[in-house]
Amino acid sequence: MSASTLDLFSFTGKMKILHMSWLAFFISFVVWFNHAPLMLAIAETLKLSPAETKTILILNVALTIPARIAIGILVDKFGPKRTYSALLAVGSVPCFMFAAADNFEQLALARFLMGFVGAGFVIGIRMVGEWFPARQLGIAEGIYGGWGNFGSAAAAIVLPSLALAFGGENGWRYAIAATGVLALLYSVVYFFSVSDTPKGSTYFKPKKAGAMEVTSYADLALYILMSVPLYAALTLLAWKLSPTGMKLLSEPATIAAYVAIWTLFAYNVYKIVHINAEHLAQPIEAIHRYPFKQVAILDLAYLVTFGSELAVVSMLPMFFHDTFKHTGISTVQAGLLASSFAFMNLVARPGGGWLSDKYGRKLSLTICVLGCAVGYAAMSQIESSWPIALAFAVTFLCSFFVQAGCGAVYAMVPLIKRRMTGQIAGMVGAYGNVGGVTFLTVLSFVTPETFFLTIAATAAVVAVSVQFIAEPAGHMAEVMEDGSVAMIELN
Repeated sequence: MSASTLDLFSFTGKMKILHMSWLAFFISFVVWFNHAPLMLAIAETLKLSPAETKTILILNVALTIPARIAIGILVDKFGPKRTYSALLAVGSVPCFMFAAADNFEQLALARFLMGFVGAGFVIGIRMVGEWFPARQLGIAEGIYGGWGNFGSAAAAIVLPSLALAFGGENGWRYAIAATGVLALLYSVVYFFSVSDTPKGSTYFKPKKAGAMEVTSYADLALYILMSVPLYAALTLLAWKLSPTGMKLLSEPATIAAYVAIWTLFAYNVYKIVHINAEHLAQPIEAIHRYPFKQVAILDLAYLVTFGSELAVVSMLPMFFHDTFKHTGISTVQAGLLASSFAFMNLVARPGGGWLSDKYGRKLSLTICVLGCAVGYAAMSQIESSWPIALAFAVTFLCSFFVQAGCGAVYAMVPLIKRRMTGQIAGMVGAYGNVGGVTFLTVLSFVTPETFFLTIAATAAVVAVSVQFIAEPAGHMAEVMEDGSVAMIELN
């Protein structure tokens, strides 16, 4: 598949950038998920209650939603080279804090701050978009996303063994600290090994930082509307920690969290309006316009693809164990079966990008999202009477469409507006986390069957919305520093 379009064994030019960037993403995900495979040991050492353990898992994703928006703004302003290097270096600090924590409060603060590292994905989307032409963009972004995403699985495989190698009750501390050292070292390597654009190319930046520019008042209203679910998801996370949920926050602390979240939303709306007010007051030339519906539809597509992946990966091991326990399946075996869902990232994300390059962005995204709908509907029918092999096959097939859908989404993201690719990627990526939070909340109230059907129904609705997206074609216009217009090919 990729051999005909990209030389994966090359480490020069654009291929060097791709390899350096997916490895940066890989390391950021190793750091972000370094706690998960060691959580039992951590809980035992620090005498954590089950509620406190669950809180740590929630806090790991809490900051990632606003962080992806913030990182998108930073990468558009400062470039991916400086932003990725800084993120990895700064991200090592909460990693060391987590490794040195002596109580739940210290652990919780470090894990909350660690959520910022999960935003690293956004940076490479802009970097890869700068280096690869439209005809190779899908597969390049797919390789970046799929291979980098494997960092979470690598953490699960390597870190328990590393903790055992260090030995003792503090083995987990050394293993987690080692990931911080890795991130810190690679931040230096990345900075001195890459450049933001090919030689002679211009790195286009937004005129103002803080929010995306839109090109009509209707798009301005849609932008504000699409920002609401981001803050609603954060509110949902706060509710989970409240006295109504896990009782980890007091009533006053919960109210303070709600006020802080929606104050941040109000400030975001102010920035959106402020940045767009001046240029919307003047007629915008046709070549500089873009429909914000492109961003909104990709938000929804990533919500149902990556969002469902986050949710399903969390519950699948227990689902397989509970469904097939009459066969004598162990928790380890159930975990291995469930791991196939994440392992598909290695080939399916690049596959979705390749399909987009070859057969069109809209058609490929439609097929992938419809495949998600059918796949999750089929998974909702899995029961104890099924052969395990059949359940695995259905899960494997569903996973392919989910991961390929992620690849198809980001095959289109860099083709909307070059100077705002980071911000667009950030918002789309944040919607993936919104989906994860939403679907896991649904799971806490319903059976797994209803959970899978809910995702399937959501995918079917999103598949309809994808029909309103415009196939990238022709050129996008960006203004050079000297005032001339550069036309960037889209197909």
